[in-house]
Amino acid sequence: MSCYDIIRGMETLTLSDYTSLAELRYQIRCFLSFSEQAARAAGLEPRQHQLMLSLKGLPDGARPTIGEVAERLQIQHHSAVELVNRLAVAGYVRRHRGGDDRREVLLTLTPRGEKVLRDLSLHHRAELRSAGPALVAALRRAMRGTRNSNGYHAQAAVRKRGRTT
Repeated sequence: MSCYDIIRGMETLTLSDYTSLAELRYQIRCFLSFSEQAARAAGLEPRQHQLMLSLKGLPDGARPTIGEVAERLQIQHHSAVELVNRLAVAGYVRRHRGGDDRREVLLTLTPRGEKVLRDLSLHHRAELRSAGPALVAALRRAMRGTRNSNGYHAQAAVRKRGRTT
């Protein structure tokens, strides 16, 4: 079940629903604004920082390829290539050939990239400790949602069907 299936089952939205969604969007935007400013202060563009964080934080089993980080950033492959090019020229990222498949290009952070990412991540974690409670509260309010025509919350209807998407 997609989020659009849930939306179709909802007949009305209250002013409270709009208010909670607007507050969530505001809290997310505040954190993103902080993140963008922190990246720029460290000499990076926000997407460069996002790419480095995605690369460092890949889940187990994910290959550190341009295609993988493009997917994680939700950008086109050619855009990820340009970000990697700029990061490589600046000395933050290094390309190297894959093990068995010599055509595969893998990415790693350089020591310089590791240091700037660590500093930014510590700064972000401190900001989340400060701003996080408001963000979490806004998310909880927005998730409560309205009742559909059967009187069920949209989330309860999803759980009843055995799905959690």
